[in-house]
Amino acid sequence: MLSVLRVHLPSDVPIVGCELTPYVLLRRPDSSITTEDAPESSPINGFYLRYKWYRIQSDKKVAICSVHPSEQATLQCLGCVKAKIPVAKSYHCSLRCFSDAWQHHRALHDRATSAVNENGTEEEELFGRFSSSGSGVLNAGLSGSTSAVGPSPSLNNCSAPIYPGAVTERSSGETWFEVAHSKTYTPTADDIGHVLKFECVAVDSETRMPIGPVNTLLTSRVIPAPSPSPRRLIPVNGVDLMDQFDLNGHTSLGTFTVLSYNILSDMYATSELYSYCPSWALSWPYRKQNLLREIVGYHADILCLQEVQSDHFEEFFAPELDKHGYQALYKKKTTEVYSGTAYSTDGCATFFRRDRFSHVKKYEVEFNKAAQSLTEAAVPIAQKKSALSRLLKDNVALIAVLEAKFSNHGADTPGKRQLLCVANTHVNVQHEHKDVKLWQVHTLLKGLEKIAISADIPMLVCGDFNSVPGSAPHALLAMGKVDSLHPDLEVDPLRILHPANKLTHQLPLVSAYSSFARMMGVGIGLEQQRRRMDPTTNEPLFTNCTRDFIGTVDYIFYTADSLTVESLLELLDEESLRKDTALPSPEWSSDHIALLAEFQCKPRTRH
Repeated sequence: MLSVLRVHLPSDVPIVGCELTPYVLLRRPDSSITTEDAPESSPINGFYLRYKWYRIQSDKKVAICSVHPSEQATLQCLGCVKAKIPVAKSYHCSLRCFSDAWQHHRALHDRATSAVNENGTEEEELFGRFSSSGSGVLNAGLSGSTSAVGPSPSLNNCSAPIYPGAVTERSSGETWFEVAHSKTYTPTADDIGHVLKFECVAVDSETRMPIGPVNTLLTSRVIPAPSPSPRRLIPVNGVDLMDQFDLNGHTSLGTFTVLSYNILSDMYATSELYSYCPSWALSWPYRKQNLLREIVGYHADILCLQEVQSDHFEEFFAPELDKHGYQALYKKKTTEVYSGTAYSTDGCATFFRRDRFSHVKKYEVEFNKAAQSLTEAAVPIAQKKSALSRLLKDNVALIAVLEAKFSNHGADTPGKRQLLCVANTHVNVQHEHKDVKLWQVHTLLKGLEKIAISADIPMLVCGDFNSVPGSAPHALLAMGKVDSLHPDLEVDPLRILHPANKLTHQLPLVSAYSSFARMMGVGIGLEQQRRRMDPTTNEPLFTNCTRDFIGTVDYIFYTADSLTVESLLELLDEESLRKDTALPSPEWSSDHIALLAEFQCKPRTRH
């Protein structure tokens, strides 16, 4: 007889939009214990498992704080309500919480007002009673545009209930609504503030009667998935960005967008490393949905993702992004890593829109193979073992040659194929192995040079290089060479970096985000981005922000003789990220931030 032994959920807090999959342990008729499913369509020895999900509708729905989703809200910003901003963003758990978030609210209100004005609708003055400086922010804000949620001794004069009372059963004081009868369930907006109940029972497939006890579990209250403010594309060429989008939100025919993003592999997202991130926000069931929502929201034509686990690529990212029109390429690292429960491998995944590009060719770079060739040819026999121990780091790169399906505006060679070469890599992370980092980058660039010689093709080099601006790998990428006196060259126990004059390449690479530093003009948006750039390196102040490290290690490089930068995704502010200590956080599910650039192919010249 089939019987259910134990049921539990892997993550502690259910989130809207996050699929909940209970762990069901059952005993089969042959006395073996398994976690496999036994649906009604495929019974085991005449028995199957029946699942039901319920929403427990208490007599009062609880509003959740938009900043601290584990806390109940006591305040609501009426400015957000009037501006028709999603209601979940308007709730706060305390006066301090609302005060700290006030600048964020001002930005939301300003954007909403701008959108109304652009649509030709009469502007309504909603925010005149707010102040933007000093302690007046709190008082003016509360008197002008907040209401209390539930009882609050200090706010009795402006308290107002948000939700009407739910219909309840007289006997128990609560009503249960069945919301699903499947093993998995994804909470919806209707579930916010309520507890969910899961039931599992073994059923006789002939009599349809339950066999044995019903196993149940209760979740904590469903909370809304934190929704950070959308990041804008900032034009860098003086052209109004709205003129460059079609009705589907895609860039105009002559341009394309590229995203580079280290998404933080689940096997590295441990509570020991990221103890400041709530466990529910660090769990993969939550992070995968939050990452997907963010990535899809950028509408990029090409995605270069790093730290994508092989099982997550096959089971989640490839099928989910396929639904959004992306074709996938993948290259995993060459050695598996034990993640505590099983062996896992991460790697680089490149996706491209099928309606914008077609796949021509793929090159897979395994730095381990290059290391073996190097030691065979250039390292004395006595040092081969130590050389391989130092060089074999399992890092890879994925190079894709794509053909554009859009026309190259302004080209004087109509009908000629427009190819594009996109390199996606993740370089060795170990800080003390500076020689390995530089050797890997040099090896990749020499391979790209061979492709460039064989074809007239624009190039993009994207990824997590684990190298800060000013380091030798960054200098090689950005300057085409490394100064012989660069301090990084002092770390070269295998003598693989000497002579230094061999550390060169001929690709005219430029960092896309350096365009922010070169931008002309004035404006709040431009000045804001300049403040988030390092004036000495012309790179962002950071792309990686943890409690122990903040700095730039991610880049999008492009060949400046064949491509121009049209716009860039705005950079994030360190102070806003630090409100949750660091990344990852409930809002942002990686310890890196995404980089995105819009490019246009330069017209070819006749020879």
